[in-house]
Amino acid sequence: MTGSVTAEGGRHAPILSREPFCGKARGGEPLDLVVFAAVLAAALMHAGWNAVVRVGLDRFSSILLLSMTQSGLALLLLPFAGLPAPAAWPWVAGASLLHTGYKLFLIRAYQHGDLTQIYPLARGAAPPIVALGGIALFGEHLKPTGWLAVALIAGGVALMAFRGGKVGRLPGKALAYALITAGFVASYTLADGQGARIAKSATAFAMWMFVGDGLTMLAYAFATRGRRALVPVLAEWRTGLPAGTLSLGSYWIALWAFTRAPVALVAALRETSVLFALLIGVVLLKEPAGRWRVAAGLCIGAGVIAMRL
Repeated sequence: MTGSVTAEGGRHAPILSREPFCGKARGGEPLDLVVFAAVLAAALMHAGWNAVVRVGLDRFSSILLLSMTQSGLALLLLPFAGLPAPAAWPWVAGASLLHTGYKLFLIRAYQHGDLTQIYPLARGAAPPIVALGGIALFGEHLKPTGWLAVALIAGGVALMAFRGGKVGRLPGKALAYALITAGFVASYTLADGQGARIAKSATAFAMWMFVGDGLTMLAYAFATRGRRALVPVLAEWRTGLPAGTLSLGSYWIALWAFTRAPVALVAALRETSVLFALLIGVVLLKEPAGRWRVAAGLCIGAGVIAMRL
């Protein structure tokens, strides 16, 4: 791991990142406890907004509702967030486009497959890609237990899609769109990690990126559906507000963590949101657990433990 040492003894990230890397989880140490707890809280918030946003809208309108709420909240917070470093603006723009691309391809995937299969595949395939990208872009070499944690969490998330053995019958287009979506997840994760470090402020980067993402989604909605695209969204603003708040807070925490820990570990730990969603479904919504869900939950839990070893 290349880097420079300041007079105060702190190690900086590689030249590519241009921002001090403050975390402990660089080489052989486990993920910092504060970062670990914060990302778990972000995962819980992520599962929470997914539960809240279950409204009677089509999937595009639901995603647009979330995007517009996030963007509106971020716009209100801009005066307090400040500006990112000038070099971060291309990353803000690029990350905004990648987040929008993720949402649009996820919607296309849902048109060809079930949510219970598509979402776990799209999310579970991303952490290994991020881990490899972290090596190439940031020089973040994980220790064996770090790789084990990434593999267990990603495997557990993907195992959700094998529930009932239906993945073998997943249509080819659905599988292709799910994997493309995973590529977008990995890409925006790496772009966000790099951008937040260059910006020298995770908050500034997050707020401006969310505003850009919302504007891009709005432009796409107008181009494909016209002004009528906003009619169902405005009608459900009471649902969108708590969902958008949880989503904005969840990803802000992730961006902050990207500046203090290896991107691969943060990205993998954030996918434990699937485990929290499972617990919410079983405990609060009285959904059946089933052996596949239990096996997936145990796999994800083992990955979380491995991350602290």
